[in-house]
Amino acid sequence: MKREELNDLAVFLAVAEARSFTRAAAKLGTSQSAISQIVKRLETGMGIKLLTRNTRNVAPTEAGEQLVATLRPAFDEIDARLSALSALRERPAGTVRITSSRHAAEAILWPAVSKLIRAYPDVTVEISIDSHLTDIIGDRFDAGIRLGEQIEKDMIAVRIGPELRMAVVGAPSYFATHGRPGTPQELTRHACINIRMQTRGGLYAWEFGKDGRDLNVRVEGPVIANDVPMVLLAAADGLGLACVLEDQAQALLEAGQLERVLDDWCPPFAGYHLYYPDRRQLPPAFSLLVNALRYRG
Repeated sequence: MKREELNDLAVFLAVAEARSFTRAAAKLGTSQSAISQIVKRLETGMGIKLLTRNTRNVAPTEAGEQLVATLRPAFDEIDARLSALSALRERPAGTVRITSSRHAAEAILWPAVSKLIRAYPDVTVEISIDSHLTDIIGDRFDAGIRLGEQIEKDMIAVRIGPELRMAVVGAPSYFATHGRPGTPQELTRHACINIRMQTRGGLYAWEFGKDGRDLNVRVEGPVIANDVPMVLLAAADGLGLACVLEDQAQALLEAGQLERVLDDWCPPFAGYHLYYPDRRQLPPAFSLLVNALRYRG
């Protein structure tokens, strides 16, 4: 059915129920002559008289009564469905799919999701843990979480966490035997636990900076892992130094199982951001999650 035909039926229903062209015109916010033309067009198209008219009254014919009986439940159903859609704006529902690294998911995403799903039980959040640079459009995710420097320029990025810092750590037993490096260059003389990058497949080059000078150091050692907990386990066991995010090593530092070196060579850098494609109107559930994650520090 064409949009014009649906509109004509709605006008007819208004006239038939009001029993007046004047009252129907006032209700619809249009002129009496315009409504008269619409009804005439509808009758011509259907080939049957729908309304009887005189100077005092307008009344449906038998065919008009049958059409009213057909249209009223249909329009009531449409109104009910539209009201239900409006309710979704007031009571968000639906599924939000997000891809994230494990660290970002545990440190930032989960606290926000936990509160959100308790407040809005009709919202479902699907979390995919993946350290690769996922194509969120191709893989049909609503959004992803990555470090700010890894986000494509054509994406909308929302900062969701504080700046981060790296930490070079080692076990007290390691330092007792091998001493402490005073500069990043001295790391080449130490055993280091390498991290295999899941995003690119290569080994992570330890990144440093001081007084406006950036420095990357390629290290070597007895263990290579693609999992930070395993890297920390090897470091705590005294097998070498590790370079991880500061908060990943915090518990072991506080417990005295690890100690930190080269602190002054580890400047802060851009933290985690939520990124998603440009959309003019975001689904209510997704908008809620964006607002819950937005960093306000």
